[in-house]
Amino acid sequence: MKLLIIEDDENILSLLQRAFSEDGYVVDSAMNGEDGEYLALMNSYDVIILDWMLPLKNGIEVISSLREKNITTPTIMLSAKGDTEDKIIGLKHGADDYLSKPFSFAELEARVEALYRRNISQGVTHLKIGDIEIDSDNKVVTKNQQRVELTSKEYELLLFFFKNKNAYVSNAMIEEQLWSNQEYINSNVIQVTVYHLRKKLGKELIKSNRGLGYKVEV
Repeated sequence: MKLLIIEDDENILSLLQRAFSEDGYVVDSAMNGEDGEYLALMNSYDVIILDWMLPLKNGIEVISSLREKNITTPTIMLSAKGDTEDKIIGLKHGADDYLSKPFSFAELEARVEALYRRNISQGVTHLKIGDIEIDSDNKVVTKNQQRVELTSKEYELLLFFFKNKNAYVSNAMIEEQLWSNQEYINSNVIQVTVYHLRKKLGKELIKSNRGLGYKVEV
């Protein structure tokens, strides 16, 4: 999963970057509203974590501008403003969730995962192609109703393929969404992960084209 964190407190930003990275997320960050909005417009993210009080452009201005430009990325707003009225303002301007400071990382991560599941499944908790089914609530994959054990990256890649079913996704698209650039440059991690998915779920599931990438067909 790829996150964008827009937070001007260096200590909080550093903590979140480290904690999410250790849990397998790919993280981009910005320390002011203008840079954060630019990244959100130029890149594709699964979830945005957005502070309210930011230099140059505050969080409300950022989320309002993104929604006006039809950027619908699920967004959690962070703020020391904990009053109900402030939460209502944040939600009315386009935030999908609101978390008051101080907060626990465990709660923030749980909210990130909930927004991601809701967005990736578009309201559907069970995704099915042929005899393979994904329960996105519980992160369970079955083939012929038998559970298949996948690593976290195998699961994320399979979910990405399902989300983009019937369309080729390139290595660059996969790298952008699921892996940091350095990790990909130093290994053939995408090809290896696809290999293991085919081994566990069947060679016929993931089609490949040397010039276009990979595709799962309905």
